[in-house]
Amino acid sequence: MKILLASPRGFCAGVDRAIEIVELCLARFGPPVYVRHEIVHNRHVVQDLRAKGAIFVDDLADVPEGSLLVFSAHGVSPQVRETAAARKLRVLDATCPLVTKVHVEALRFAREGYEIVLIGHAGHVEVEGTMGHAPERMHLVESVADVERLAVRDSERLACLTQTTLSVDDTREIMEALRRRFPAIRLPRKDDICYATQNRQNAVKQLNRDAEVLLVVGAPESSNSNRLVELGAKAGARAHLVQSAADIDPAWIEGARCVGVTAGASAPEFLVQQVVARLREIGGAGTAVSSLPLVDEGVVFQLPAELRAVES
Repeated sequence: MKILLASPRGFCAGVDRAIEIVELCLARFGPPVYVRHEIVHNRHVVQDLRAKGAIFVDDLADVPEGSLLVFSAHGVSPQVRETAAARKLRVLDATCPLVTKVHVEALRFAREGYEIVLIGHAGHVEVEGTMGHAPERMHLVESVADVERLAVRDSERLACLTQTTLSVDDTREIMEALRRRFPAIRLPRKDDICYATQNRQNAVKQLNRDAEVLLVVGAPESSNSNRLVELGAKAGARAHLVQSAADIDPAWIEGARCVGVTAGASAPEFLVQQVVARLREIGGAGTAVSSLPLVDEGVVFQLPAELRAVES
């Protein structure tokens, strides 16, 4: 059996930055450090930070007044920021810069009198934060069917944004449907789509050329991880989402000559290596491990100004 590793895989620049922000806060200010929502969608990362003194909350009422609060990589609505200010919380913002960019565009479109179509998944924490920037002007669509049902006030003043953890492939059909129904709509530029999501999907397409089985290391709550599983299954692979090596069922691997392994953007590399070790146990002595050509994504996001001196 052959194990083929995707490249790129795992942590993206936004996740790296968010985790580093929490760790630097703990080192500089000491515990407890409160974090609104899980900093990223991975239980192992969250458990590690919790053990170091991070406290994860969904309701700011659970944060004592004057405490240090970190916003997660997924971003928050203006209402959450106002609540934090009212409670006199010291805030450090770990919102992914790509999410912040979408928030800025939502505010700009709203100021210019546009209605906004947001392509995304209902209930996802990033979507909730983005919609909070222009709730009276924003429509959420998840599918082409949603586009067909969409009612807007003025089709000549319509713009589109997307959840960042979608890819060009994920949104193509929906954007085409929007363009057909509303020819004047202002569609997002390609650089509004998360580079990491697209790159990881491209890597899975390469894996699919050889792999009969695809294992995606990620969390059930992770949008980009679930899209990788769907992409593998669509290509005919036996695709499974695993949170750790313990989730692997040996029956999944039976008869497979090649097993592809990748990881969502919030999954740490040590989990990938544990999955590989488990696959080698299942495959036996003849199991070989190789990787797609290494890809350096070349993206690094700057830390908040309050922490740059701490890092140096």
